Amino acid sequence: MFIEELRLVNFKNIREAEFRFSDGLNCFIGNNGAGKTNLMDAIYYLSFCKSFLNPIDAQNIRHGEEFFMIEGKYQRLDSEENIYCGLKQGQKKIVRRNKKVYKKLSEHIGLLPVIVVTPSDNDLISGGSEERRRFIDSVISQYNAVYLEQLIRYNRALLQRNNLLKQFATTNSFNPEILEIWDEQLIRYGSLIHQTRAEFIAQFQPIFQKYYELISGGKEKVGLKHVSDFYSDDFSKILKDSIARDRILQYTSAGIHKDDFEFALGDFMMRKLGSQGQKKTYLVSLKLAQFDFMKQVSGLTPILLLDDIFDKLDKHRVEQIVNLVSDDHFGQIFITDTNREHLDQMIASLNTESRIFTINDGAVIE
Repeated sequence: MFIEELRLVNFKNIREAEFRFSDGLNCFIGNNGAGKTNLMDAIYYLSFCKSFLNPIDAQNIRHGEEFFMIEGKYQRLDSEENIYCGLKQGQKKIVRRNKKVYKKLSEHIGLLPVIVVTPSDNDLISGGSEERRRFIDSVISQYNAVYLEQLIRYNRALLQRNNLLKQFATTNSFNPEILEIWDEQLIRYGSLIHQTRAEFIAQFQPIFQKYYELISGGKEKVGLKHVSDFYSDDFSKILKDSIARDRILQYTSAGIHKDDFEFALGDFMMRKLGSQGQKKTYLVSLKLAQFDFMKQVSGLTPILLLDDIFDKLDKHRVEQIVNLVSDDHFGQIFITDTNREHLDQMIASLNTESRIFTINDGAVIE
């Protein structure tokens, strides 16, 4: 699978641009702030119906304009797919597949698998548990539509339960029977989500470990652990035991929405002792493992977006990453960089067609 053509109008700092891409390597080169990452974000948007940089859709409209539009033409499983995403100020976002509007955007997720490696991924290590849950959930949701629906239903029930707890506090009342209605929903969908996450980590861990060892030269051991209360206790009991605390806090303090995923370097936490290079290697390894996993379960070769990937890595690790993505195992790749030397090195190592686009303040030259 690959994206053949891309057209943008008023997306972020790009007034208008059209691209015809190679099905191999595509490079965006330019200074910081020129708009390279915005082009990556546009490709991501066509797969996920949202930005990986700014979740507020209206803020992705070019300053002073009334709308943005992204169109992409793909080759997927020997057929052509045309995807359109558009938004006008004050109106609902529209996503079309082959001119047909989606009723639910969740129906689109997984059609065009994309893996992105970006500097903002550092939040996976340094940020809170929400960042890590979001990453794991996004990986699973791309190949498991049932899981995505379970997440949606769980979060709806969680919102209703939290609203009910606030209502109890406001009215100085308490009705356990009404609360149990939402508890049943949380238990039902939470148990399924927990099981899927546990199974995923068990399958994903060895793939991730393999990539880290390849990039680091096998000198370091890393771990990825699913942390959840539900490994040690029954979900329904945990909810019941937390009712008194929940009433005080006015929100649900226990559930799969509190899960975490520990990133370890040896016997220590990566966020505490890992160097910048080790953290970057960890993140790249996560994403390459995600690529492998997605390719295996979906039967499609994802598009790989590598945004500013070489920053903070030593020469050996850069060479290892270049060697890895040079393999025929990977398909269409997009890379941004300010350093032409890195890109020339990749082009020389890849036996495939490549294209280079120079970006300057939102303007594009091939």
